[in-house]
Amino acid sequence: MLGVKLVTEPAREVDLLFTHFHMDHVFGFPFFAPIYTPGYQIRVFVPSFSEEEAMEKLGRYLNGVYHPTRLRELPAAVSWHPVRPGREYTLESGWRVTTAALNHPGGAIAYRLEAGGRSVAYVTDTAPFARPDEGVYAGNEPNSAEKRVLEFLAGCDTVVYDTMFDVDEYFEKMTWGHSYPEYAYALCKAAGVRHLVLFHHLPDATDDALDALALHWQSAADPVVTLAREGETIPVGRGA
Repeated sequence: MLGVKLVTEPAREVDLLFTHFHMDHVFGFPFFAPIYTPGYQIRVFVPSFSEEEAMEKLGRYLNGVYHPTRLRELPAAVSWHPVRPGREYTLESGWRVTTAALNHPGGAIAYRLEAGGRSVAYVTDTAPFARPDEGVYAGNEPNSAEKRVLEFLAGCDTVVYDTMFDVDEYFEKMTWGHSYPEYAYALCKAAGVRHLVLFHHLPDATDDALDALALHWQSAADPVVTLAREGETIPVGRGA
């Protein structure tokens, strides 16, 4: 687990960037080992308008009701930072962070991180930004929402993108706020992305199904397409 790995390393600080507050994306926070480690500095970035709102949105999971620990009892030094879409931020570690609004029930934020001439974007959870018969996937001009996302992704080295459904599943669940590989590929190709990582796999997808998906996309180019795998390290940038 990431938290356990981090507390065994010399560094004693970490930045956490949350995309949204659906339970599958926040359940891990109360069990994140660094928050229980004295001397650890944790900067938490949360879609919100203020430090107080940021603390409240995650604090509801550490309030003595849903978890025995309360925020005020955490041994680590935790600071809270509001994040808004369409803004730029600079982390203390030197990473420049750009944000973008996504198409997901309740809202979500994508993050693009850049440092040393390298860039990676984390784009989840999100449905497509255009209907299947419109925009870049249909071979047409991008609509206004796609233009905004294309600018956000332009020239990115690596993009980790929500592709939970296949096309047929997407048509059945268009309001669920998730995308499919063909759309992610069309969008990333139009943005000049180098490497697309398919992510947020369907929870009940089998290893065989995911292996078949990887095989289907293994010959893709401009961008190269791979599947996210647990525990994998992905080099980012030219020459990586």
